[in-house]
Amino acid sequence: MADTENKAGSETPSIENTESSAGAAEARVENKPERPFFRRTLRKKKQCFFCIDKITKIDYKEGMRLRKYISERAKILPRRATGMCAYHQRVLATAIKRARILALIPCTNTKN
Repeated sequence: MADTENKAGSETPSIENTESSAGAAEARVENKPERPFFRRTLRKKKQCFFCIDKITKIDYKEGMRLRKYISERAKILPRRATGMCAYHQRVLATAIKRARILALIPCTNTKN
């Protein structure tokens, strides 16, 4: 019987061990240096160029205007980079694709 009591006693952790490990965890949390808070700077929200200038039609033949909205690798820039509204971003993407088909703007980067 003594053997079963020892086995049962050794399997269950004592209350003292549990409390000391919890206290050590709290001590680690207290000693941990706090991370500095990062302040987010407020940026002025980008406005849609076409809405501000009240341009109703984005023409695929205006290659120089369309080049402002493609990257140096000839990818269409996203809305978060250009500040366009959703409607004008869709129309702009269609115009860029049409201009690419007619070779008015490049489909890929020309540099090697």
